[in-house]
Amino acid sequence: MKTYAVGGAVRDELLGLAVKDRDWVVVGATPAAMQAQGFLPVGRDFPVFLHPATKEEYALARTERKTAPGYAGFVFHAATEVTLEEDLRRRDLTINAIAKAEDGTLIDPYGGRADLEAKRLRHVSPAFAEDPVRILRVARLAARFSDFTLAPETLALMQQMVANGEADALVAERVWQELARGLMEATPSRMFTVLDDCGALAKLLPELAALKGVPQRADYHPEIDTFVHVMLVADMAAHLNGSLPARFAALTHDLGKGVTPADMLPRHAGHEQKSVAQLRPLCERLRVPGDCREVAQLVARHHGTIHRYAELKPSTRLELLESCDALRRPERFAQMLLACEADYRGRLGWQTRAYPQAEAWLAALAAAHAVDAGAIAREVKAETPRGASGNGPKPAGHAGKTAQDMAAAENSATVNPKRIAERIRSARLAALKRLAP
Repeated sequence: MKTYAVGGAVRDELLGLAVKDRDWVVVGATPAAMQAQGFLPVGRDFPVFLHPATKEEYALARTERKTAPGYAGFVFHAATEVTLEEDLRRRDLTINAIAKAEDGTLIDPYGGRADLEAKRLRHVSPAFAEDPVRILRVARLAARFSDFTLAPETLALMQQMVANGEADALVAERVWQELARGLMEATPSRMFTVLDDCGALAKLLPELAALKGVPQRADYHPEIDTFVHVMLVADMAAHLNGSLPARFAALTHDLGKGVTPADMLPRHAGHEQKSVAQLRPLCERLRVPGDCREVAQLVARHHGTIHRYAELKPSTRLELLESCDALRRPERFAQMLLACEADYRGRLGWQTRAYPQAEAWLAALAAAHAVDAGAIAREVKAETPRGASGNGPKPAGHAGKTAQDMAAAENSATVNPKRIAERIRSARLAALKRLAP
């Protein structure tokens, strides 16, 4: 029985990168032998075990055979006679098909080290075409290793896979999983350009693909092409170290421009609401998590208004804070602002521009939040004659109310809640008016 480190851990070590997780392949062992040494079996489809101490994954060397369309249509064969080279041959890219023995010797039967030196993403064998998830994985790795090129023969194979309908077999959860990981890489635009080059973007994200070639006003968008703009925005959100919800919002904020009538171009009046409409089916189709969906919808709807902070009246600023529920959810509002900054700076030649709007909006939120709603409720209650206002309308639930608002309501059982809410809102508006324009 021999054990080898394999996959991304070996690749990253050779690139001088930090190794997060290690995977191991075991040659010449049986499941019984692994369990006898204390390994815990966890594999459902093929023999995978957890090390009793490190909890790292150890898989028996195996081969696989395609039996049905899609990423799940495989039969696996794990036996003591399966060689290391046979196991490595089933892997996606040559840079992931390098093994390291316990004595440090590298086993590289498919030229992975040469491809690392050449900074090239190249498939190991024609078996690459049997698993459509590999299209997504290659695109994601292109986002991670943005200075690597995609081998022409690998791109051609990916194009053929898409033409054969393999991308149609991808399930929503797996697509979102890979897209989310790609968005969190340093250069997420590479993922989407690779998907576009092989034809998969139009299949998986037609709303995004529709932005290609759509012109914008050059005075606002020197890059002109909307798809180019969105790619710059996605990379800027990564540069700003945005969360996944912020990065997804950056990617999808301008989807409405893909349905602008030709006779309106290069203007895109009302594209914000159209973007929200385009976003809904995308999120449903890919089963996008709620936090990502919420931030993306808010950014799509409000990014134009957020850019125009200096032009807005204090009352309009307060209305936006309320409509975004920023008083109750300031962290989500901060994610919105990051996506909006990425939108502003994600334009050709604008990457180093300042975005004072973010700081101004946060100051406005802080001013509104500083209003003591409980104190206002007590004041209103003290001003109200006994028995004069107990017939007012009851509170209509908790939506949109801060903890201070709720405390104010509880302290005013005999006072018209509407009157308190109006006084609190007036105080918040006054606070915003006191800010610098």
